Amino acid sequence: MIPLKDDIPSSTFPFVTIAIIVINSLVFIYEIMLGMPGGEGFVLRTAAIPYEITHLIDAAPRSFVPPPFTLLTAMFVHGGLFHIAGNMLFLWVFGDNVEDAFGHFTFFVFYLVTGVIASLSHIMMEPTSTVPMIGASGAVAGVLGAYFLMFPRAQIKTLVFLIFFVSVARIPAVVFLGFWFLMQILSSGVASGGIAWYAHIGGFLAGILGVLLIRPFKRRG
Repeated sequence: MIPLKDDIPSSTFPFVTIAIIVINSLVFIYEIMLGMPGGEGFVLRTAAIPYEITHLIDAAPRSFVPPPFTLLTAMFVHGGLFHIAGNMLFLWVFGDNVEDAFGHFTFFVFYLVTGVIASLSHIMMEPTSTVPMIGASGAVAGVLGAYFLMFPRAQIKTLVFLIFFVSVARIPAVVFLGFWFLMQILSSGVASGGIAWYAHIGGFLAGILGVLLIRPFKRRG
């Protein structure tokens, strides 16, 4: 299922959501311009590598920042067109309403914090892994968790693939995101295929927790 849009208009312009999408896109374009092996080297220097973070070791090629800070840099780097397109589409569909509800600054902090928690969730499960971890998936999962709790009745216009048929349906957010979260849990029990499923799970739960902590101090838009 691919989300296309929701039915909840924003009362404010989503500056932060758009800025995050633009930054991620510019970084990805820069990666492409570097070519090979420059692009691969850039990824390795910005990725969060569990072993390096848990052991505070910066192995070659050395990162642009100390290992713990790669938890932030890795959020803005992607491994391919489908990787960044999927993340940015979900952020575009769901991010504006969460930003609207939290306020711009709070949403920005929320995005970064849930992204870090998401990465730490993966690292906690695979502390000795040397596989680079990149992408905005964990932070975006945090946004999805927040949306799930705050806007469960929203209708999500969704592109649905049914074997050889493709259709567009309106699916309640609680169903769409609940199914998405269930798929992350089920997928975490099989071969990872290079995807940090635990980061998705940790990010989603961090998003829900973030709403419970922030919402008492914010009025929903």
